[in-house]
Amino acid sequence: MLSKSILPEPYLDSIYKMKDIQSLRDHRRINIKKVGVKDISYPITVLDRAKKVQKTVAKVNMYVNLPHQFKGTHMSRFIEILNHFHGDINLRSFQLILEETKSKLQAEAAHMEIEFPYFFKKKSSTDAKTELVEYHCKMHGSLEGSDDLTLEIAVPISPPVPVQSHSGLPESLGHWGVANICLRFKHFIWMEQLIEMVEDVTSHDLKWSLSSVKPAEYSLSVEKIAKDLGQKLSSHANISWCSVTVENFCQGFSTFATIEWPENSQTQTHITNKKSTAELDKILGG
Repeated sequence: MLSKSILPEPYLDSIYKMKDIQSLRDHRRINIKKVGVKDISYPITVLDRAKKVQKTVAKVNMYVNLPHQFKGTHMSRFIEILNHFHGDINLRSFQLILEETKSKLQAEAAHMEIEFPYFFKKKSSTDAKTELVEYHCKMHGSLEGSDDLTLEIAVPISPPVPVQSHSGLPESLGHWGVANICLRFKHFIWMEQLIEMVEDVTSHDLKWSLSSVKPAEYSLSVEKIAKDLGQKLSSHANISWCSVTVENFCQGFSTFATIEWPENSQTQTHITNKKSTAELDKILGG
């Protein structure tokens, strides 16, 4: 604390009379769509079906819509709110964090995004051993007139197993691609359950054929996987909306198919070659 015995009286008076510039009215009538802090590295606790909770480190973005009458916002308050919920940031606390952010910053809308790795222990697809698999997850919450919360999970898709034509170490498999799932819920669903639902569709026992011509039934297709995932997720009673993007990694480019449920019109599937933006408008029949 500052002491009058240390600082001269005029200096102290100037401190006590300092204006809160950020709260002053701004007469230019220009709204700021997003203002906040981003890329905060922060420890969080997420729910784990097997162990109840799982500790991980997230990258956090917090921002608000700033009304035109304010000159700015207090950036430190974002961190204060985050610290208030330290150790308890999950799907259930998102609503409270958004409410406090919107209220304290007098904002028209509040938003928060957190990206984090989630680890799921399961049996290996190639043998009976147990392995710890990492999944990239993202939660996005918004609160304006009403609240909106989505959960995204990226589930890797393995390629067909190569046929070994010689003895020695097996070839490196890598990933054939990835299924990116974005969901809105009616009721809580475990992340492990969502991963299992996706992998029920994407798991396979295919092998690369020695022949240069591969039968259609022995190949993977972004269109087919996307449609199968959309059908499976849309049939779940606790899922109110979902978006599915299946991507296949290729040399120098990639292809993908996207579906969304529900839609006002008939479900459509898009496939795109990322090397050519002209292909973005190509639509495949549902």
